[in-house]
Amino acid sequence: MSSDKFPLLQRKDERDTEVTWEDQQRINTFSKLNTRMERLEAEYKRQKTEKEYLDDLSMEIELLDEDLPVPYKIGDAFVMLPLEEAQERVEKEMESIDQHVEDLDSQISDISSQMEDLKKVLYTRFGNSINLERS
Repeated sequence: MSSDKFPLLQRKDERDTEVTWEDQQRINTFSKLNTRMERLEAEYKRQKTEKEYLDDLSMEIELLDEDLPVPYKIGDAFVMLPLEEAQERVEKEMESIDQHVEDLDSQISDISSQMEDLKKVLYTRFGNSINLERS
């Protein structure tokens, strides 16, 4: 590698280190974890937004008249439900989303830990010749 082709990498920072099969497996594993992390973070963000919508909905339902049925979306259709049943369904959805968010958070934490371990090994081996930082 010459620094002419890669101006961001200084010649003094380059290492001529041969990539072994084990190194390649670590790099591949890191890449897979990185891709999975991106998907989990996108799902986490989507679930947090859904939770905020449900919180808003819950507050709005509390303001409604108890005698009137509430339109509640199930799939692509709306059905009229008694206020109490609609509130129960919203609560169950919120609990489900809370559990899902906790699971996602745990998975993200585990993957982050694995990625940090791989970074240490790979940066020790390749120094600045490898970039494992997310952009």
